[in-house]
Amino acid sequence: MAQINPSILSADFARLADEAEAVRGSDWLHVDVMDNHFVPNLTLGIPVVESLARATDIPLDCHLMIEDPDRWAPQYVEAGAGSITFHVEAAAAPVRLAREIRAKGARASMALKPGTPIEPYEDLLPELDMLLIMTVEPGFGGQAFLDIMLPKIRRTRELIAKHDLELWLQVDGGVSAATIERCAEAGADVFVAGSAVYGAEDPAQAVRNLRELADKASAEAWWTCEH
Repeated sequence: MAQINPSILSADFARLADEAEAVRGSDWLHVDVMDNHFVPNLTLGIPVVESLARATDIPLDCHLMIEDPDRWAPQYVEAGAGSITFHVEAAAAPVRLAREIRAKGARASMALKPGTPIEPYEDLLPELDMLLIMTVEPGFGGQAFLDIMLPKIRRTRELIAKHDLELWLQVDGGVSAATIERCAEAGADVFVAGSAVYGAEDPAQAVRNLRELADKASAEAWWTCEH
């Protein structure tokens, strides 16, 4: 079944506990952490993650768009996140970092910017629980989906199958009812959606609608039909 992770980047930051409740039924809450160095935007940090973890029982999926994730990522596990995504472009020692995240009890995930190819990192995949393919340039919400990322999603799914891995494949950026089916057909099974959820009249219903679209597309996709 497809997993839908609403991004609180599109939520009302003054009402985060209520905004989490508004998407009850989601698989994870996606928390975008930006430091105004790795990306040109500044969002939130460890104290907000700690507060949000106390305010909701939906597990937190923290996407660290920050410099020096080797130093900071483990602290987000301690703050209450259940999944930590670091950018390979920023990590000094991605294998060591993934192992440290796992050792602290969270899922380890690695993100790739649109211009970063997956192939050089094939050998790292067994060290991960999830891989995130960015379908926009990281740093801002509300961007248009980049269709040119679909072949990269497919190639990544092929590598996951090649190594017979239980690895989630997440997409983030411009995911909506108009794009989620293409992502699922290409091989994604975890979907971050910001404005498509929090911009809807009923965010919880938007999550259900997106999951239904993704599940239907996945059921008919090449990567599920081949198994």
